[in-house]
Order: sequence, then structure tokens, then C-alpha cells
Amino acid sequence: MLAHSATYVQKACAYVTRGGSEVLVFEGPGHEGLQIPKGTVEPGETPREALYREVVEESGLATFGDVERLVTDVWTRRESPPKRYVRHFYHVPVHEPRDSWTHTVTGTGAERGSEFTFSWLDLGTNARFALDLDDYLGTLTGVDADGSGPGVAAD
Repeated sequence: MLAHSATYVQKACAYVTRGGSEVLVFEGPGHEGLQIPKGTVEPGETPREALYREVVEESGLATFGDVERLVTDVWTRRESPPKRYVRHFYHVPVHEPRDSWTHTVTGTGAERGSEFTFSWLDLGTNARFALDLDDYLGTLTGVDADGSGPGVAAD
């Protein structure tokens, strides 16, 4: 029996926040549960560059406050054959007046042309997110109304 070596895929994940108290979410095709803007880091990109690209492509938002890296982890997508996501989570404060909107995904990925409907949830939500994307929401509890928060590691 041959052992399968794990495949590792780099992902950039955005906790987009508004007013220091809400996080941006959507329900997308192919996953049960809430999601946040996120996607694969393309060859030649840094995780931070992928973050900016993915947020613009998936949500249409393009003006951000000071983006901060929160944490990087390794999450098991499937056991056999082994596939792991190296997830880079960022805090992305925005000033967005809309309470909800629908955006048609741009870019070149498989989701291009899909419509994602966005809304805001209270940061203290107990809602479950798809793919365990809520794992680090608790790191944002100290976010101030201007979108800034406690110091975090640089990337």
C-alpha cells in the first residue's frame, strides 16, 4: 500500500470588518454555511497580495483601512488523499455604508460569474462558518470603532 503525501495549498482569508463590531459574510455555492472572502494564493503572489485580489474579486470592495495579519495555520481539507490548506488570516477594516449587496465574482477562478450576496454579522456571533473559517473571529474582539485593534504579527 502506498502512502499519499499531503498536498498543501496556500489560502488568503479576510475578516473584513465595519465599525469595529461587524464582520462581512456571504453564502456561496458549494459550501454549507457562512463564508468570508478568501482564495488561493497564486504562483508569484504573496499571501497579502492574494488577500487584496480575492477581496476585490469576491466582494467588489477595493478601499481598505490598515490591513493586519492575524495568524497562519494548517487546516485539513481532506484526509485521503491528504490535502491541507495553509490559511493566512488577515483583518481588513473598511468603511462600507451598504448593509447588504450582491456582487458578481470577477477574476479567472472557478467562481468567476457566481453571485455572492454579502451582509454583516456581529463579531460576537455564534454562527458556524463553512470550512471552519470562524476559527479566529475571537481575535477581533478588541477591535476599536475605527477598525484598529491590538498589535499583530507582521508578514
